[in-house]
Amino acid sequence: MQRRPYTGTDYRKALNIHDLERIARRRLPNFVFEYLYGGSDDEQTLRHNRAVFDDYLFEPLTLTRVEPRDLTTSLLGKSHAMPLVIGPTGFNGMLTRHGDVKLARAATRHGIPFVLSNVATSSLEEIAALEGVTAWMQIYFYRDRDYVRKLIERCRAAEYEAIVITTDSAIYGNREWDLRNFRKPMQLNLRNLLHLLTRPRWITDVLIPDGIPTFKNLGDLLPPGKQSVQGASAVIGQQLDPSLNWEDIAWLRDHWPGKLILKGIIAPSEAEHAAALGVDGVVLSNHGGRQLNHSLSPLDVLPEAKRRVGDRCQIFVDSGFRRGTDVVKALALGADAIWLGRATLYGLAAGGQAGAEHALGLLRGEIDRTLGLLGCSRLDELGEGHVRRYPQVVPPVEKQRSQSWQTAL
Repeated sequence: MQRRPYTGTDYRKALNIHDLERIARRRLPNFVFEYLYGGSDDEQTLRHNRAVFDDYLFEPLTLTRVEPRDLTTSLLGKSHAMPLVIGPTGFNGMLTRHGDVKLARAATRHGIPFVLSNVATSSLEEIAALEGVTAWMQIYFYRDRDYVRKLIERCRAAEYEAIVITTDSAIYGNREWDLRNFRKPMQLNLRNLLHLLTRPRWITDVLIPDGIPTFKNLGDLLPPGKQSVQGASAVIGQQLDPSLNWEDIAWLRDHWPGKLILKGIIAPSEAEHAAALGVDGVVLSNHGGRQLNHSLSPLDVLPEAKRRVGDRCQIFVDSGFRRGTDVVKALALGADAIWLGRATLYGLAAGGQAGAEHALGLLRGEIDRTLGLLGCSRLDELGEGHVRRYPQVVPPVEKQRSQSWQTAL
């Protein structure tokens, strides 16, 4: 008997997020998929984000009433259909035209919040105008504080519910596999130019209508002549402020009357400090393995962070989530919700808005099934007693892509 995963390109036949990842790889040019898939340096953090889930095993109860199951949860004081959030991811217009709008609509259809990236290819006003959307805005702290102040005012005028400050990107991570695709900044090498020609549907969808997407929320930050992706990337690198500290968070708390979330924290002591400062939520995150290599995973620190923070603010987690079982393990360890990055982006790349909705539907089904198999009917019944940690002995991993990855390109 030979087991073979789905090898087609119809997102509707995907049975899990891994199927959507393979479909996305077949639909995207190599350099775009690498931007989506890759991590920093030798990608140890990227691998650990997935491996850590295998350290936790479930302890189910069976003689319980588990019908019907309720996945609703309260996030920042509002009820949502399930404990998921589509997190901030940049340059989504390279996956499909109007990628941010499609993701926001998918989130709205499933009754969960959508977080728009500061480096999105749709404007914050365009997202806020979508019917029924729960919109949160992610921003970076730049050296130009006047720009940050103006961005806050735009968020207030557009009635955004929350601002999310990313704290772990003041210095760019080293994404070597991404860099190898270019001969100069933003200029593809020959291998990738040839591969691009094998993706005519992507060219028609992304490039032909409007050309390379541009960043729609950086206008006040970019000087004349720097509106291109290449120019904007250079300016962003110069503007990211490595001096970001707790005084800046206090400054923002004074200027922003809405909900405030800090994203990028790993140390439980910083989560405790954030709660003491009065933030409404923290996202335990290692940036999906794209920043510091050999970093702890959010799951490694989640129980301690929850004990330190208590109920003073909500705790969210991201990085590496691909299955409903992953989500339930994090909820049992104390998370209030999980922020999704690549999981829904694979769906978006595989089938646009419908593909992103399919990804959320798959995860919802897996969360519901896992909750029932554990003997629970509601999310608030989950606790640390439902999981036990048995760290796995993992053999050394070769610091290169697997043969299946190489041949898939």
